[in-house]
Amino acid sequence: VQLQASGGGSVQAGGSLRLSCKDQRSILSSYNTYNMAWYRQAPGRQRELVARIGSGGTTNYADSVKGRFTISRDNGKRMVYLQMNSLKPEDTAVYYCNIFGTSRWGQGTLVTVSS
Repeated sequence: VQLQASGGGSVQAGGSLRLSCKDQRSILSSYNTYNMAWYRQAPGRQRELVARIGSGGTTNYADSVKGRFTISRDNGKRMVYLQMNSLKPEDTAVYYCNIFGTSRWGQGTLVTVSS
């Protein structure tokens, strides 16, 4: 698996989680050029883009998570993170990291938020 995601779990509404994703295959010079993204897929729903971070650090967020989630990256470690605060039950989903615009996906990590 090229993209190894971790950090999911079960929390109560209002809680926080931090997801991590490591690119285990790309060489550093390549990774530095990638736009990275987090997607999520809730049961019975299509996969949706949650947040994206460009190679230069520019970020974009879905309206549903703006102000609550923060995407960041550490190029030296080939890592991308998703800090999730003020979690809501509707954030429950499997979260996937992705090299944006490619078919390279992580295996997913489950986030469950209870009310």
